[in-house]
Amino acid sequence: MSAPNPAEAGGPLLHGPADPEHDLTASYALDRSYVDGLTRRILSTSGESVLVRSPLTGQPLAHVPQSSDDDVAEAFVRARRAQEAWARTPLDERSAMLLRLHDLILDRQDEIIDLIVWESGKARKHAFDEPLHVALTARYYARTAHQHLDTQRKIGVVPGLTRVEVNRVPKGVVGIISPWNYPFTMALCDGLPALLAGNAVVAKPDAQTMLSALLAVELLEQAGFPADLWQVVAGPGSRVGTRIIERADYICFTGSTATGRRVAQGCAERLIGCSLELGGKNPILVLRDADLERAAEGAVRASFSNAGQLCVSMERMFVADQVYDRFLERFVARTQAMTLGATLEWGNDMGSLISQEQLDTVVAHVDDAVAKGARVLAGGKARPDLGPYFYEPTILEGVSPDMTCFGHETFGPVVSVYRFHDEADAVARANAGEYGLNASIYSQDGERARAIARQIKCGTVNINEAFGATFASIDSPMGGMRESGMGRRQGSEGIHRYTESQSVATQRLIRFAPMFGMSDEAYGKMMTAQLRLMKKLGRP
Repeated sequence: MSAPNPAEAGGPLLHGPADPEHDLTASYALDRSYVDGLTRRILSTSGESVLVRSPLTGQPLAHVPQSSDDDVAEAFVRARRAQEAWARTPLDERSAMLLRLHDLILDRQDEIIDLIVWESGKARKHAFDEPLHVALTARYYARTAHQHLDTQRKIGVVPGLTRVEVNRVPKGVVGIISPWNYPFTMALCDGLPALLAGNAVVAKPDAQTMLSALLAVELLEQAGFPADLWQVVAGPGSRVGTRIIERADYICFTGSTATGRRVAQGCAERLIGCSLELGGKNPILVLRDADLERAAEGAVRASFSNAGQLCVSMERMFVADQVYDRFLERFVARTQAMTLGATLEWGNDMGSLISQEQLDTVVAHVDDAVAKGARVLAGGKARPDLGPYFYEPTILEGVSPDMTCFGHETFGPVVSVYRFHDEADAVARANAGEYGLNASIYSQDGERARAIARQIKCGTVNINEAFGATFASIDSPMGGMRESGMGRRQGSEGIHRYTESQSVATQRLIRFAPMFGMSDEAYGKMMTAQLRLMKKLGRP
């Protein structure tokens, strides 16, 4: 990605702070030809486009072409044609492409991170998580492909005479509707196992972060995946997303619970499967024996990574009364010491929110809480001096059920802190509400913490870590309980969701019916005796 002088790129496009140390005009501007090369990958004949601006400064980034209904239909025609040939491609060849993708991502990670920061406004260290996670995902599925997809032998009903095999057959064309908060990770990580399993993909990334998703498609092609295997369409979810649901063989959606309900309804109408990773109001528990320095450091990452715009980040913090004051002193000090800034460089602890809408939600939640008696221990203010959508990392105390942020997801850099006196009460409060995505427990007694984890109604629970331990352990499933979703990404569940299981049984010598003139009654008695014998022999 080149960085020409802003004047040569068409004038002063940036509207950030004037301080050269922080002003992106000092050293960066997106190359127009680079952006145009990416947006040409969108299937669009409508002639319409939408202007997208960087949340860091308000700078125009791209005119994103919009897809018509006919474009979506054509995307599926191309994808189905490509998928027929792709399903016959040997599994080892598919795996080799994933390994090439792994290397390409690591080789071009600086470019990837730059683009993520431009589009999402997040701090560079949080953007770094994205290529790291996708590379981990690519390598994991490449190395475990045969484990997940090879035909497996199962136990036949008659030992030695019934041979049973289970095949994993691709669904066909998978529709992936991905969000803006992790635009490179969410564009690719769910689709890689779908490709490995023999499917094609029609993807609709969020309009606010389309460029990162399009760079991902470029990398797929460079890794050797067929060009038509991964189609990209763009447009409002209410129209384009609906058209995808009407045509896909399976839907993978990441986003809000409200939209997830509509996706699930659309899939139910067609009797197709779906996996949904939805909202959360995630709890963190700091037990009385926690390492307080470690807990405070983890709490900062748990609450403020990507400015809190992370499905698995923490918005509710329950701290044991015995350590509450000492923990809070450390947590507040670390939060107040965080650095914010609009820059592509390393060094900042937090970046911007994505949009005015997201900023308005954060402001409304904090203002409502304060007006009703909550206390601001850190932060609590927007920072337009840094960029249009910056908001300080904020800690609230005294949040009560009548406040909006008590039970509603803020999806911003705001966390509420509560005391608890006994762990049973903390677990009950952590389980309150209808969400169940991620939780975190800090304790120096791992066995006890793991026992408490089994009582938490969340799809993932991290012990002495915020969210990275489960999210980066690709061999384990990740997803939500209750209104936080259904289905799982990662691990065997993350690839099997894109397949149909097909049982094939070959029977030898005997048939499942009377033989040699045997009566039905005698056949029934013989089969009953066989069942009793199999139990005595310890057979399953």
